[in-house]
Amino acid sequence: MVKVNKFRLDKKGMQTLLSPLETDALLLLWKLDKARVRDLHSSLKRNRKVAITSVAVIMDRLHQKGIVSRTIEKGRGGGHYIYCPKTSQNEFKESVIDNTVNKLMNTFGSVAANYFYKRFSGRKK
Repeated sequence: MVKVNKFRLDKKGMQTLLSPLETDALLLLWKLDKARVRDLHSSLKRNRKVAITSVAVIMDRLHQKGIVSRTIEKGRGGGHYIYCPKTSQNEFKESVIDNTVNKLMNTFGSVAANYFYKRFSGRKK
């Protein structure tokens, strides 16, 4: 489950939760299924000016947040992290929604429950 610590309500899509670079890297990783930082950097630098070290930091953050997993693959020049998304894009979104609704319910209790009931049952407020 994705843990929501901060929401940026002035942003849209996944950028309400993640930075623009985190969002782009995660969207790319969902397309590729698995990738090294170097692979992600090669694709991301086509649309933005970004250092490979920035991509490495972002991928480490996504790993710390539990959004991606990583394994070490031995290769030329030593070991390399291979990153994979932990969930599909839809599962990620559902997890965010579930976590957010749970936080609202825990914080506002019956007020939140009544609001959701009125909002989604078609009744007027």
